[in-house]
Amino acid sequence: MTIRIVIADDQSVIRTGLRTILDARPDLEVVGEASDGAQAVHVAMQTRPDVVLMDVRMPGTNGIEATRQLAGPDVQDPVTVLVITTFDLDEYVFGALRAGASGFLLKDTEPDELVEAVRVVASGQGMVAPHVTRRLIEEFARTAAAPEPSGVLDALTVREHEILVLMAQGRSNPEIAEHLVVEVSTVKSHVGRILAKLDARDRIQAVIAAYEHGIVRPGER
Repeated sequence: MTIRIVIADDQSVIRTGLRTILDARPDLEVVGEASDGAQAVHVAMQTRPDVVLMDVRMPGTNGIEATRQLAGPDVQDPVTVLVITTFDLDEYVFGALRAGASGFLLKDTEPDELVEAVRVVASGQGMVAPHVTRRLIEEFARTAAAPEPSGVLDALTVREHEILVLMAQGRSNPEIAEHLVVEVSTVKSHVGRILAKLDARDRIQAVIAAYEHGIVRPGER
């Protein structure tokens, strides 16, 4: 199936470059562009893409607010947002994830890595730039408000709990499968059930829940 994408960036040269990279792949199609956050929300609502590539710093409505409007916790039919920016600053990363983004990448990411990131988030898996993954999630957990008492995590089986911890360590499905000596398909099935039980749209949101509810604590390995 073709993954439909909207590109939101205030610089036309960036939008053109991203479109060139993405449209060159047979399974990807850019269906819209936007030069600011408000336009991004409008275009995304009109086209209902699989992924919105969202810049952070844009005039008017910024990318974080646009992300909140498209993918925030109160949105009934959220759109998957992959934030891509030149700024590797915690405030932007945290703001994007709090707003509901499913991924975070820097604009200096190699084209093949960008393409893979789009495919990953479109498939329902969260993704952040590898060099910020663990620092990002741990700091997010430290600064997050304490959640209301919840028995949601009690629904996880022992195996699902174990896999969620490995997910929080940044391990991929193949790495988890190797660690547990099981098939990758088995891990995928467990991850799907974990997401459903936690009412999480993707791995990033599930991992954040793991930190917020104390399944994993910052600094643990």
